[in-house]
Amino acid sequence: MHDELTEVDIKKMREELEYRTLTLRPKLIEQVQIARGFGDLSENFEYKAAKQEKNRNDSRIRYLQNMIRTAVVIDVGTGRADVAELFDRVTLWFEDEQEENTITLVTTLRQNPMENLISKESPLGKAVLGRRVGEAVTVQVSEAYCYTAVIRAVEKGQDDESLEISRY
Repeated sequence: MHDELTEVDIKKMREELEYRTLTLRPKLIEQVQIARGFGDLSENFEYKAAKQEKNRNDSRIRYLQNMIRTAVVIDVGTGRADVAELFDRVTLWFEDEQEENTITLVTTLRQNPMENLISKESPLGKAVLGRRVGEAVTVQVSEAYCYTAVIRAVEKGQDDESLEISRY
């Protein structure tokens, strides 16, 4: 299994990996050692908390290493003005709600639905990616539920490093 990521995604992961291994990990190991000196480990909350934070960091390091190792680098887009591609802002008309909404199509690593950053792997992202202004798309959420949206506008975007990668 692999994730399709951009060069910027991989660069950001490498930067975080470097920070976590060279800067954060030594500090967390020191905190565990200091907390260990506080006495009985069975009732030592500081030790348990420090150990948990170190393990959380180690887990993130392994995750980043795996993502970098298995990633497939993809191009951002062809630049066609009327086609929805990665990092484009897409204005959609949702017929059922009689509501308009604007989303930005991103890689899975930078998705944040609360900020309308929609993954190209999500049902909505899959339905919109590669489609043209004026097209009606069917978003298949599950076997039992789908809805329709019309692409009203596509504003071209770029992978400019301003979007952070997901933390967890």
